[in-house]
Amino acid sequence: MFSLTVEQIAKIVDGQIEGNKDIVIKKLQRIEDAGEGDLTFLARMEYEKYLVASSASAVIVPNNYKNSPKENQAFIRCEKPYEAFVSLIMHLENIRNTPKSFIHPTAVISEGAKIGENVQIGAFCVVSDGCSIGDNTVLMPNVVLYENVSIGNNTVVHSGVVCYQDVQIGNNCIIHSGAIIGADGFGFLENKETGEFTKIPQIGNVIIRDDVEIGANTTIDRALLGSTIIEKGVKIDNLVQVGHNCTIGENSGIAAQTGVSGSTKIGKRNRIGGQVGFAGHLETTDDVSLIAQSGVSKSVTKPGIYFGSPIKERMLAFKIEACLRQLPDLFAEFDKIKNELKNKQ
Repeated sequence: MFSLTVEQIAKIVDGQIEGNKDIVIKKLQRIEDAGEGDLTFLARMEYEKYLVASSASAVIVPNNYKNSPKENQAFIRCEKPYEAFVSLIMHLENIRNTPKSFIHPTAVISEGAKIGENVQIGAFCVVSDGCSIGDNTVLMPNVVLYENVSIGNNTVVHSGVVCYQDVQIGNNCIIHSGAIIGADGFGFLENKETGEFTKIPQIGNVIIRDDVEIGANTTIDRALLGSTIIEKGVKIDNLVQVGHNCTIGENSGIAAQTGVSGSTKIGKRNRIGGQVGFAGHLETTDDVSLIAQSGVSKSVTKPGIYFGSPIKERMLAFKIEACLRQLPDLFAEFDKIKNELKNKQ
């Protein structure tokens, strides 16, 4: 809960006020549900119908929006309303999440661990020997750090996260609940005669650079040798599997239920839809987009948008799909012609 006047909010989002600047806002709400005391935004004109019927106390609208606010309502005019609304959310979250130095009495912290300033460590956390936690970092309850884990400044690790030994996490990261960072890679020797597997020890680690967000229940495996690396600015959704020795390039985004097999290297600024599957030991170049449920069986050397299993350039894949949809009609026409020819014999 917060309490800000329209004037205060306009200063935060750098907007111009039309209407009562002294209206008090206590909640942010989507335009369909906004009511008295709420602030919402209008970024797409197809949502204007909700604004017409809305009793929202304030609305962030485009600079060129022609209508005026109702009585007891204020508009905050901005060039980009959605971005302005997001900036306000970020501002409020930064205030709410500013950590205060606190270590819960049930937390188990090794004497050999280094804890920075303004660090918050919740109930039943385990911080093992050789760990290092940077300034203003938060460990929510039930986080477990094995030996020699390092976490940078201003990072939040949510409940239930486990980081295996030697994991490195940078500054300004968010690791969501249930994520497992640094578990063993899927490495075994198969006895061809008996079919038995012998486990190969995975002695590498995981390195997560600055400004990375890892979704809930995502797993990132440690390397056999060297490091599995998540580069700066990467955003990974929930329920993603990243195999051993992979590299995810800077500012790439991976949606839920994607599986990246071992030793795959994904380029910078890749956009990977949900349920995409990668075979192992592949590479994608920079600026590749993969539509949901695509299957990547070979390296992608050319920037572009790809779809299908195995993947093809998007327009070719769509043409093939269009042709496949016509096959029943084509077969019916073929059977008709075949029967006509047969009857003429």
